Amino acid sequence: GERGQFRGFIAAQEGWLTEGESGITGQSESVIFEFPREERRIKRVKRFTVGTDAAQFPINDRANCDEVLGVICSNPAGLGGSWGNDANGERGRALYRAVGARPGHYIRETWTNYRATWDTNLIYTGTNWNADPRGNPEGPSSPTTEQWTAMAAEAAARACRARGARPIASSVAFGQGHSENRNISAKNLGPYMGFFYWRVDNPNVPGTFQYNSRQSRTWSATCKKVIRRNR
Repeated sequence: GERGQFRGFIAAQEGWLTEGESGITGQSESVIFEFPREERRIKRVKRFTVGTDAAQFPINDRANCDEVLGVICSNPAGLGGSWGNDANGERGRALYRAVGARPGHYIRETWTNYRATWDTNLIYTGTNWNADPRGNPEGPSSPTTEQWTAMAAEAAARACRARGARPIASSVAFGQGHSENRNISAKNLGPYMGFFYWRVDNPNVPGTFQYNSRQSRTWSATCKKVIRRNR
């Protein structure tokens, strides 16, 4: 009561409801006067992997990055300064342009002195690859490791958003190219570089041509999705 005013059940009313836990209702006082329980919110974190796997792609040459779904690609390298009619030679020039080796001018005698790898993204020079498989690093190839990682992060963000999640930044990584294709013989840019290249014919001199090219990379990331529900 408050200030002499009683605001609860009188004894007769309470007895009528709960007497002996039976009475008319057959329910105990603890049930009759029970307050509703507040629902609890449960949070669960779900993680899953997105990306591409080089093993799922055939080892062959493709002209278009879009034909191999899921990989990330560099921009086309563009054409060189001269036209030729040697398919292997023109393709070799294109692959060297794709990694940024001697951009803009190509001296035939020095082609075999350049090499690049997908794992370090460095350009190497050397004269005896059998004795020194890596050679001397001369600087980053193009795109750089940071640029490939940024492209992988964009692909991961799209893939995770499509599933209602977001990527874990520290999990984003790029991998080898979509295939193990290499350039011919000693003009070897290293395994798993993953080149796309396509022939461009000279409109002014029939029978001469160049190749354009771009690099591919696989990528992976972990998505994080927070699921909330009532318990």
